[in-house]
Amino acid sequence: METLTPLARRSATARRRCTSTCRHARIHVTTRQQTEFIDLTDGLESLVVDAGLRFGILNVQTLHTTTAVIVNEHEPLLLTDFQRILEAVAPGDGRYRHDDTFARTVNMTGAERPNGHAHCRALLLPTSACLNVTGGRLLLGEWQRVFLVELDGPRERDLSVLLFGEAGQ
Repeated sequence: METLTPLARRSATARRRCTSTCRHARIHVTTRQQTEFIDLTDGLESLVVDAGLRFGILNVQTLHTTTAVIVNEHEPLLLTDFQRILEAVAPGDGRYRHDDTFARTVNMTGAERPNGHAHCRALLLPTSACLNVTGGRLLLGEWQRVFLVELDGPRERDLSVLLFGEAGQ
């Protein structure tokens, strides 16, 4: 484990090698299923490496109201359990006022979908994950992975990623 030393107490050489950085990236994902867990971890790790980030923070945020970003284990049976729980909480065949296009008067488009269930599911999940970066890598537990959770697919989705911290050797 590396120990963080305040910049002021580091040698002049070490201070010259380290610089602050702030980077932004956008990730585009094409989902294939109504409810889907898409592992983003390897792609996020690549962004950390490309940015040269040694110590800092990566924040990944969905740009949609019917998706979520979670950190959990990538185990197929567990992901099936998650889908079952989401269906129990907000059934896809349930009745939602949001889906009543005769009563609803705002935020309507020509391609409106009956997706009240997806919005209700999203209410229970986070829209972003803030992750530590140490030693040039995401700091994740042994089984932790970062997922985009699609709740109203299949669709085209975008995520915003901010990386900030100390870059250098």
